[in-house]
Amino acid sequence: MLIKVRRGWELPESAATPEHIFRDRRRLLKAAAAGPILLAVPGILAGCGEAPDRADQATQVAPESQVAGAGTSDATAAADPSAHLYPVARNLRYRLDREITPAELATTYNNYYEFGSSKTIWKKAQALPIRPWMVTIDGLVENKIEIGVDDLLAKMPLEERLYRLRCVEAWAMAVPWSGFALKALVDLARPLASAKYLRMESFHDPEVARGQKASWYPWPYIEGLTMAEARNELAFIATGIYGKPMPKQNGAPLRLAVPWKYGFKSTKGIVRFTFTDVRPNTFWEKVGPAEYGFWANVNPEVPHPRWSQRTERVLGQDYRVDTQLFNGYAEFVAELYTGLEGEKLFM
Repeated sequence: MLIKVRRGWELPESAATPEHIFRDRRRLLKAAAAGPILLAVPGILAGCGEAPDRADQATQVAPESQVAGAGTSDATAAADPSAHLYPVARNLRYRLDREITPAELATTYNNYYEFGSSKTIWKKAQALPIRPWMVTIDGLVENKIEIGVDDLLAKMPLEERLYRLRCVEAWAMAVPWSGFALKALVDLARPLASAKYLRMESFHDPEVARGQKASWYPWPYIEGLTMAEARNELAFIATGIYGKPMPKQNGAPLRLAVPWKYGFKSTKGIVRFTFTDVRPNTFWEKVGPAEYGFWANVNPEVPHPRWSQRTERVLGQDYRVDTQLFNGYAEFVAELYTGLEGEKLFM
């Protein structure tokens, strides 16, 4: 099969969909009618989202006034101490080959297993307190830090990037993330030469996030990258979305965005960055080692054990498109995996 790898910036900035189109209700409901992609094994779902049941389609889209994040009122945005930082300037190096996903869909069509697995998870996630929020940077570094998130943001060069997001469940969307290059945090930490991996740990508070009471999941959520991946220009810590602070259900105040990998790698609610010489045993590796692995690179030639990855359904559209190797970002990241041909890029 011939795989065409498109360049990451093929369309001009004018191709980005205006905000008034994000709020097109009719189009959004049409997208919901595209049908579910459900997993066959109860309780094991990849961490980027799942499709709603058909019977529930009419109730999946929240009224604009209720959606946290994009489409929210200025008063709601102002409740976040970082609201004055947004919108930030867009970095034109990162462009899309498709329209931006409607804001209401991107902020309600998501999973957050810390709060459960239902499609009303965006509502439950509002219980998460995001201030104060302390971030620890430790491990094999010269500069060990414990810092409040707002003080961290003040040290970081914020920008907006348009990225595709590809879920392991074979659907996709395109998002305008605000935040900073992960490399800026790496440079702040000044890792030792012995550091080979960056381990990221999400918050753990079962009294607030009731999903963390589920003993069959290995809480807290752990993710990891190699140091080469963490330093790659695409690796991004997202702090906002659609020109506003990050909604809680999308991972506030800090989430990882690595667009060449499946969405379950994009861990949310990060509280600790640890530089280590041991490869992290990540959350979904522990839950389903036969289905979800450390690399999780988008690869149409490597199927999930229970479905093909050759095509994807674009949220907000009624068609499927071919999946691109590394989600279309091969020119940025392919060299990271030279010599790893013996390892499955999905696993």
